[in-house]
Amino acid sequence: MTGILRTTEKNLMVFSGRAHPELSAEVAEILGISLVPTEAREFANGEIYIRFEESVRGCDAFVLQSHTAPINEWIMEQLIMVDALKRASAKRITVVMPFWGYSRQDKKHRGREPISARLMADMFKTAGADRIITVDLHADQLQGFFNGPVDHLMALPILTDYIKAQYGAQPLAVVSPDAGRIKVAERWSARLGGAPLAFIHKSRRTDVANEVVANRVVGEVKGRVCVLTDDMIDTGGTIVKAAEALMADGAAGVVIAATHAILSDPAVDRLKNCSAVEIVVTNTLPIPSDKQFDKLTTLSIAPMLARAIKEVFEDGSVTSMFDGHA
Repeated sequence: MTGILRTTEKNLMVFSGRAHPELSAEVAEILGISLVPTEAREFANGEIYIRFEESVRGCDAFVLQSHTAPINEWIMEQLIMVDALKRASAKRITVVMPFWGYSRQDKKHRGREPISARLMADMFKTAGADRIITVDLHADQLQGFFNGPVDHLMALPILTDYIKAQYGAQPLAVVSPDAGRIKVAERWSARLGGAPLAFIHKSRRTDVANEVVANRVVGEVKGRVCVLTDDMIDTGGTIVKAAEALMADGAAGVVIAATHAILSDPAVDRLKNCSAVEIVVTNTLPIPSDKQFDKLTTLSIAPMLARAIKEVFEDGSVTSMFDGHA
């Protein structure tokens, strides 16, 4: 029987928003492919226009965008890219958001507040996303906000391997900046050979809005290099105060390690002048040259993202990437 020859070969295509093109280019290079040429521009009133310059019909599309400042603009751009792919008949669309914008708004603290992290998930589903790949969510429950598969990657192996190489010869302690992130600190401890745990007991001032007082270290840190871990550094106030509390309690030194370097003002000045010997972050978000400083070390998550994309494309196991470490 003669007829049209149909191919079942899958086609991997990676698309980059404009928020962090360096990360997208690195991911594509590791995968051995080129980013899909994309026309992206704004109209006079600020509306975003997107058009892909190659056919995407039937492809397995991965849309990579970092939710950095101006965060609303880049989220909107990624949503429009997903919509364009859906309307151009992409077979499967995976949103790659190394940092999930609005992730801190994951529950209602008071009446009449939104749950903006859930709204984000709903918007991407409505736009046409089939799957999300993200890194170090602020709260694990966000995985359930999206009606579809969510691959929650962890920067833990990347960060802990660096810490072990640089500071492993010294006695370490793993410190959580608050009691609520002790479970994350336990994972760090396991990766660092069972280093003892500590946390900062903190309270919020009632006389000054948004002011945190890091007032007591719970755990033994004297004479140890303290690895102070968090998922993100925004303005840096909480983490810097925690570092000062550790030094006052007799720590031999403090290393700050975080996945997402938001670094809103005045974070850079605070971190430059704090007592920590090094601040280690990843490049989930772009760090412009004016926010880089001597004590800042940036590790690339591109190999991890590239491997996750490859596993999803080949219908493999993303969980296997972490060797059973949750």
